Amino acid sequence: MSGNKKMDKFEELAEKRVSEALKKLQLIGNLSNKNNYDYTETHVKQIIDTLESEIKALKNKFSEESKSRKTEFKFK
Repeated sequence: MSGNKKMDKFEELAEKRVSEALKKLQLIGNLSNKNNYDYTETHVKQIIDTLESEIKALKNKFSEESKSRKTEFKFK
């Protein structure tokens, strides 16, 4: 540990949250199994567009304050 409590807390939480996000992304990837699920290219596009939009908002948040974002996903 660096001795910087704020940085230590950041690193601890970031490692936990990014690991959880990676696991969730892998679970979303499991939905691609056509043996278990039926979906359209429209479904896939909406999922990918939503995730890419949130990644863009994440990048912006680390560079500047951003407006509020959606925390729920629904098919249109």
